[in-house]
Amino acid sequence: MKNLILIIIIGSFVNYGFPQQITCSPADRQAVEQKIEEIQGLETNDFGKTLVAVGKTFLGTPYVAKTLEIGDKETLVVNLQGLDCTTFVENVLAFGLMLTHDQHTFTDFIKILETIRYKNGMLDGYGSRLHYFSEWISNNEEKGLLKNITGAIGGIEIKKAIDFMGTHRDLYPFLADDGNYQKIVATEAVLNGRSFCYLPQDQIEVNEHLIKSGDIIALATSINGLDVTHTGIASREQDGRIHLLHASTGSMEVEVSDLPLAEYLKGIKKNIGILVARPL
Repeated sequence: MKNLILIIIIGSFVNYGFPQQITCSPADRQAVEQKIEEIQGLETNDFGKTLVAVGKTFLGTPYVAKTLEIGDKETLVVNLQGLDCTTFVENVLAFGLMLTHDQHTFTDFIKILETIRYKNGMLDGYGSRLHYFSEWISNNEEKGLLKNITGAIGGIEIKKAIDFMGTHRDLYPFLADDGNYQKIVATEAVLNGRSFCYLPQDQIEVNEHLIKSGDIIALATSINGLDVTHTGIASREQDGRIHLLHASTGSMEVEVSDLPLAEYLKGIKKNIGILVARPL
């Protein structure tokens, strides 16, 4: 992550709820502005199809893990040059929403990105980031940005301990700070009191017709302490099947899966099914 600079936003921006600090290189700011230009004309009457069109403009972008773990405190990281699976989805959703709201500036982009990435839309330290994807879905549903449709398409309820970060503190540099650690443990305590729905792997193909292009797909896992291990965007391809548009840890770049989603998941160790959220 060379040549990153810290931009401090002051003055009137703060009054409108903008994050006081963002981390963005000059190249990434330029990339955002170029992407805003690139996606003009991609909007359709179907928001899901718009998201797929926006997502495909990222094809070939390198997969880079832990792109948000920058510096010694939480900032709004803007990075289009390397994406992990979650930041890919967040950025695609942010640019798609810009199209629907006819917004065209870098300032518009960072505000939407903050809204998507943080609890209740506000950056307030490391603990405010939506680290667990089941919470990411539920919190963004509360914001009116999407609807969790997993139960409606045949999902079943599961309740399990969600505590991977708290029990693997050494894997997360920000958790060396006791304040950050306690906030994550508090979040996990809330999540442990909830259940969530997932569509079992062996039920995906039969219910595939209920999934639309643009739906957000999260891969549910049997790994102890985790809800989700990967995420991407559904794309109905020329074969008529749903494939996964995602930042892949296999090819190490943004791609559309060669196999349809139902078949692709059979090769994912410890996958038990999917969560499906429909952007609104």
